[in-house]
Amino acid sequence: MSVDYNEKMQELNASYKQVFGAVGETGAGFLQLHADAVGDGALDAKTKELMAVAVAISIRCDGCITDHVCNAVKAGATQEEINDTVKVAIMMSGGPGVIYGGKALAAAKDFLANK
Repeated sequence: MSVDYNEKMQELNASYKQVFGAVGETGAGFLQLHADAVGDGALDAKTKELMAVAVAISIRCDGCITDHVCNAVKAGATQEEINDTVKVAIMMSGGPGVIYGGKALAAAKDFLANK
């Protein structure tokens, strides 16, 4: 079964809008946390998004994989950098990392093709 990750990202954005609109200050706080966590600092935003991809693979979060691969590509991540990120996730999470790493690679393919 093929997934259109650009379409999946649109669905996530609609969901985010609905959730953050409904939860008020909690949503605003999360968005501020997110912006601060992935913004440039001692590590650049691309590196932080790649870290988030590795964590998303390890915790097996489909939406997180889609979102953070998209953001990593927007921040300038290459296919090779995403491949290396998947390698680290597999090392840290074993067999499930292979399955969810494949999802990250498929998402990267879609987002890089539409960059």
